[in-house]
Amino acid sequence: MNFHPKTPSRHRSRSDAAKTPLTPSLISGLNNVFISSPTKTGGKGADITNPFISRPPSPLKRATTGSIHVSDTLKRQASAGVIRKGGIEAKLDVVSRDYVPPPRTEPKRSRSTPAIRDSRDRFITNTNRDESDVAQTLDILSLNPKSASPGHTARLAAATGVPLNRRVLAYHEAPPAAADTTLAQQRELARPLYARPGALLTSTGATTSQSRKIATTPERVLEAPDMVDDFYLNVLSWSVLNVVAVGLAEHTYIWKADTGTVAHVGKAPEGTYVSAVDFSNDGAFLGIGVGSGDVELWDVDTGRKLRSMGGHQGQVGTLSWTGHILTSGCGDGSIWHHDVRIARHKVMELLGHSGEVCGLKWRADGELLASGGNDNVVNIWDGRLGDVGEGARGMAKWTKRNHTAAVKALAWCPWQTSLLASGGGTSDATVHIWNSTTGARLHSLKTNSQVTSVQWAPHKKEILTTHGYPNNAIMVHAYPSLDRVAEIRDAHDSRVLFSCVAPAGDVVCTGAGDENLKIWRIWEVPAAKKKTTSKEGRGGTTGSGILALR
Repeated sequence: MNFHPKTPSRHRSRSDAAKTPLTPSLISGLNNVFISSPTKTGGKGADITNPFISRPPSPLKRATTGSIHVSDTLKRQASAGVIRKGGIEAKLDVVSRDYVPPPRTEPKRSRSTPAIRDSRDRFITNTNRDESDVAQTLDILSLNPKSASPGHTARLAAATGVPLNRRVLAYHEAPPAAADTTLAQQRELARPLYARPGALLTSTGATTSQSRKIATTPERVLEAPDMVDDFYLNVLSWSVLNVVAVGLAEHTYIWKADTGTVAHVGKAPEGTYVSAVDFSNDGAFLGIGVGSGDVELWDVDTGRKLRSMGGHQGQVGTLSWTGHILTSGCGDGSIWHHDVRIARHKVMELLGHSGEVCGLKWRADGELLASGGNDNVVNIWDGRLGDVGEGARGMAKWTKRNHTAAVKALAWCPWQTSLLASGGGTSDATVHIWNSTTGARLHSLKTNSQVTSVQWAPHKKEILTTHGYPNNAIMVHAYPSLDRVAEIRDAHDSRVLFSCVAPAGDVVCTGAGDENLKIWRIWEVPAAKKKTTSKEGRGGTTGSGILALR
């Protein structure tokens, strides 16, 4: 068989090949050299080379048929650097030593490209790792003087304020949650017992500021048997004629403060009770709401019932007058305007509450009406009636939903008519001050118990609130700072539910479930009005003693 060697592209001298001996690795490779001839497959003329030869092409031309194994003679010839076969010489290109790959060099990178040495971040710990991994990561951040120059380490420690050999970040487990909340509850209940800084604690359980002295005992106590202990009722009112009206179960009584006399006005129908009372602006008439839904009109001087206006489907829990309009709030959430001068008394209905209406107050000028309900909503209504009639409806000017409990306590400010105060029940216990012109909430006062009533001082920039459990207190706050001026704790043996201010603006009457009415002197009448007020006119609100309304 003949070999047809391929002519090398570059010739080398024989002396160069003789100087380079074969290495054992090259000899071992030559022993495994196998040359096979292609086989014909397919049709005529098909000549396909064996595709399974993985070695590089041989420098010798492949034979057309048969196969040749390297013999011992070929080995001897290869050791000399030349292969002789059939008079043909084929020069081999050999190397003198094994191939050693050059050392790997790191690719050049910019200063902004960090070196990737670890899959995890050196400086930001992984929250999924355990505590030992976090500690090992934080060790990298410690100041170690061995890894840097002493001068640089000292400057770094001084600049960061971190001592040497201490971790910059430290891992601490979160403190366990308290399993027993008794102590926290006790602290919350005891909070009202601590007096405000600068306040003077009296033996009667009241706090007053050092610059203001308020009597902590009532001037007069009136027995009020059968007074209903119901937060949603309003059964106390004080007229401009210095007469107090109070509803006791199914009866209504009036107490004339000038003379101290008591008169029985009337009795509610059988099976119902008095749920609201309110005097007209001139004090000549008394409106009485009953649990059956009727609204009664009584003449104060004669003690005679003038008319009964029905139509409500639930108890009438609150009443408020403006001129000849008597407005009633019902347990079904509706508010009615009654014109007491005409037979068809219902002239408008206001629908804006989804719960019982328990607070209602007209502004003195009759332009706005405020209402509060058991749906925790405060509505401010436009007082202009417009089209009146049985089917007339009104829309609220402002609707406020900041309270989180029933809103019964409502009061308009007498010396700044745009201000409205509202107080929430037990789960709210907050007083909000509103601007009725813009609808904005100006101030908020968080108290420690439900707010049952709120009153503005006629002659001072102060506001009075009465409260339920646990303190049964009367509180006075300055406005607009809302700093506490005085607090009379345990003013009643039960929660203080009702309050009203005397026409002179100096004393306040409160009623509670302990079946007592108490008269408190909270403010002083200005000097100019004291001269025009007769001693007899104020005689009913001074002195002490107990007077039974029955």
